[in-house]
Amino acid sequence: MNSSELTIIMYHYVRNLKDSRFPEIKGLDISLFEEQIKYLIKHYNIVSIDQVIENLDNKKCLPNNPVILTFDDGYKDHYTYVFPILIKYNIKGCFYIPAKCFKEKKVLDVNKIHFILASEEDKRKIIKDIFELLDKNREKYFLEQNTYYYKKLAIKSRFDTEDVIFIKRILQVELIEELRSNIIDYLFKKYVTNDETAFWEELYLTKDQIQCMQKLGMHIGSHSYDHIWLGSVDGNIQDREIQNSLKFMKEIGIKTDNWTMCYPYGSYNEATIEILKENKCKLALTTEVKIANLTEGNRYILPRFDTNDIPK
Repeated sequence: MNSSELTIIMYHYVRNLKDSRFPEIKGLDISLFEEQIKYLIKHYNIVSIDQVIENLDNKKCLPNNPVILTFDDGYKDHYTYVFPILIKYNIKGCFYIPAKCFKEKKVLDVNKIHFILASEEDKRKIIKDIFELLDKNREKYFLEQNTYYYKKLAIKSRFDTEDVIFIKRILQVELIEELRSNIIDYLFKKYVTNDETAFWEELYLTKDQIQCMQKLGMHIGSHSYDHIWLGSVDGNIQDREIQNSLKFMKEIGIKTDNWTMCYPYGSYNEATIEILKENKCKLALTTEVKIANLTEGNRYILPRFDTNDIPK
């Protein structure tokens, strides 16, 4: 692979899974993370996002086999487990922060869904609850029959079963926001905890931790405000999501001269890209699975590999 091709790796939960309260969460064990770092050091050149931006802006060459590491969602895992290893190996990672959870001290719906799934082995129990809640709200929200939603949404993915994908999609994007938030809150209280504030404090980075990571060379980027499917809403909502995210970053002292974007769920459309251009975003990351081509590709739709695609 030459220097015009860039491997971008995407991480989410990285933790001591065996001793975690939620060992079933879909994450990478910290021991395997360090093994993966050793593999990457041996076979790639790990570069910073600033080097990639210099390549895109000024054609400054990258070393052969370049790779960058990206970490989504602003988890405390990233400070507790990831950050010390990056410092140990002199690596500059990229951390993408959804602002709402920090501004409003709320657990994001996307994370509530993750922990609901991690708390119940029998996913059909969760689906049964969802169907019952849909039944109760069918007339109020003019809902289709339950079988319609399951047939439409339950499509197996690379890493998830049909049942898991159905639960994710029905709660992430299919229903209107008010209804899906109500259902998520009910399920979160039933399967995870009644104390959302305590859970929030346990899950996410603090502002001081974010500032510390930036001070020691880590890149802090935008992951929107409310972690929504940007490609499913109109341009005004997208603009508000991005503006509020940038406002939060500036409020806590995050540099935005070379700011970058990571699309929640990999979702975007042409309106998203235009908004990023207008706001002088340097590049944006998707969840498309392939190697990024820096000479032929669009800097606003750079693909990424999941950590599970990379040897440990």
